[in-house]
Amino acid sequence: MNGRNKKKQLPQFPEPYWRDFVALPAFPKLKQDIETDVAIVGGGITGITAAYLLSKEGINVVLIDAGEILNGTTGHTTAKVTAQHSLIYDELIKDIGEEKARLYYEANKEAMEFVVKTASELHIDCDLSYEDAYVYAGTEKYVKKIQDELKAYQRLGIPGEYVETIPFPISCKAALIMKNQVQFHPIKYLTGIIPEIMNAGGKIFEHTTATKIEDGESPQIQTSNGKTISCKYVISASHFPFNDEMGFYFARMHVERSYALGIKTETEFPGGMYISADSPTRSLRYTNMDGEKLIIVGGERHKTGQGISMFEHYEALQDFSEQVLGIKEILYRWSAQDMNTVDKVPYIGQATDNHPNIFVATGYRKWGMTNGTAAALLLRDLILNRDNPYKNLYSPSRFYAQPGVKNIVKDNLDVAKHFISGKFSMVQQNPEDIGNDEAGIVKINGNKAGCYRDKDGQLHIVDSTCTHMGCEVEWNSGERTWDCPCHGSRFSFDGEVLEGPAVKPLKKVDLE
Repeated sequence: MNGRNKKKQLPQFPEPYWRDFVALPAFPKLKQDIETDVAIVGGGITGITAAYLLSKEGINVVLIDAGEILNGTTGHTTAKVTAQHSLIYDELIKDIGEEKARLYYEANKEAMEFVVKTASELHIDCDLSYEDAYVYAGTEKYVKKIQDELKAYQRLGIPGEYVETIPFPISCKAALIMKNQVQFHPIKYLTGIIPEIMNAGGKIFEHTTATKIEDGESPQIQTSNGKTISCKYVISASHFPFNDEMGFYFARMHVERSYALGIKTETEFPGGMYISADSPTRSLRYTNMDGEKLIIVGGERHKTGQGISMFEHYEALQDFSEQVLGIKEILYRWSAQDMNTVDKVPYIGQATDNHPNIFVATGYRKWGMTNGTAAALLLRDLILNRDNPYKNLYSPSRFYAQPGVKNIVKDNLDVAKHFISGKFSMVQQNPEDIGNDEAGIVKINGNKAGCYRDKDGQLHIVDSTCTHMGCEVEWNSGERTWDCPCHGSRFSFDGEVLEGPAVKPLKKVDLE
């Protein structure tokens, strides 16, 4: 096709499509101590939806975010609102039983229906459309997995259709369709909800970092600028619980990154939402942009801070897009961070059995639009002491011997390996060896440091030891960040926290 012989240029800086062309509301920083009924940490889909639901019930809510709301994983999603979470139901039946697998489907189906209903009731124009969702096998190895998933659908009463082709020039041996699923624009949807929170008396503060919870009958959240939020209940919806010492979540999850491109294509996109069962994962959907279709191509997941140069993941998606659809223009590139629990079911509920008024919501495994909405619905019911059929399914205190023990051991052995290798790795660079827009681990005064030289030649040097548990960070060339390979904390090139579990920045290092 025309244009396929000349490789298109990837955007220089990673920016998601969702935050472009939308008038985002701005909120002040918390500058004084405050009291409320429920304090919510995290301004993504869970936090905002929970604030909306609780404020509708007459509950006073305060929501804070360490940066700007809607700029975390919710702002970097592929925004599929579906109960088809790749190949999951056969695995759930085997690992946690048929009843809980059915509950997982029902919780996500209800969350999808809630999104549709809310958008309609509040007259939110969020580009919502019904689309069939496909999970497909490109190799014979995964055909049986697709067939097993179909059998799981039949056992659980999930409507599904088995086919052997999809409308793309992609190798497809088998595919499973979940019909009438949903896609939308997550930022338009949530910015349509925010006025309802404010009208009900809710308060939102940005650039307000929660660092610690003082436990008790009336918990208090301490912020990085010394202010206190006193409340009856705390919801930690900050993607990774900032209070992870309550429940040791860092040892019960692993963190992955995945990537996306927003492209205009040579070939007309046929509609639908697609994800490959094979590895490396490939995801496809479209969204409307200025009367044209912008195709969102995702995939390339890996553990945060580990593996090949991060920029190579974008290049792999670019090559795939060129082969399948032909690229006219690459308008956006971005990445997202996702938490994976040991049994692939999110942790939603009391942080521990000993903390009845402190709640967490995490571990959405790349399916945050429905799991995050289900979390908000469940947390509302727990705070209001209402029955909810999904309480035990999502309980953070649950434990399943299989696959729990095996996965916990595997993840923590991986952490130990990277901790040791980071501490004993040799450093062979000095700051003067780092070129413009390059970074590396250097030695300064006998100690390791992370050094980035920006495009203007200015050096930004930080202590390379992660402030969470002391692992050595790695440079992420695709995002220009320092990433921890142990528990997934991420820092800007000058050390500011971008993703937890770390709550303290990397120390700046003086070259003098």
